[in-house]
Amino acid sequence: MAEDDEIVEFIDIKEEKSEYTKFTIRDLLDGSILTRKSLVKQLPFILFLSLLALIYIGNRYHAEKIIRQLDKMQSEVMDLRAESITSEADLMFISKQSEVARLLRDEHSSIKESVTPPVKIRR
Repeated sequence: MAEDDEIVEFIDIKEEKSEYTKFTIRDLLDGSILTRKSLVKQLPFILFLSLLALIYIGNRYHAEKIIRQLDKMQSEVMDLRAESITSEADLMFISKQSEVARLLRDEHSSIKESVTPPVKIRR
């Protein structure tokens, strides 16, 4: 009886080995390769690798999107900085005493430039 069990076990091992070695393109195309025990055993690992691949692809797209936004914001900051420098220069120019007097004169304003110097008030 023990001999029969060993023979059956040997045949099962031989069938498993032949299952690993038998692989044709026809099996791949008709889908019968998906029903094999060896593939079914590896299915969790294959699904895990597929999930990792999807995460990797998604991460790459996300990183590219962030890089595009960063480039856009950097160019916007440069434009705003240039505009700020220009506005500051214009403000400094029109804040000069001579420029304020000219603008008042051009506007025909009743405000006149003081000709007397300011006086300090002491207690």
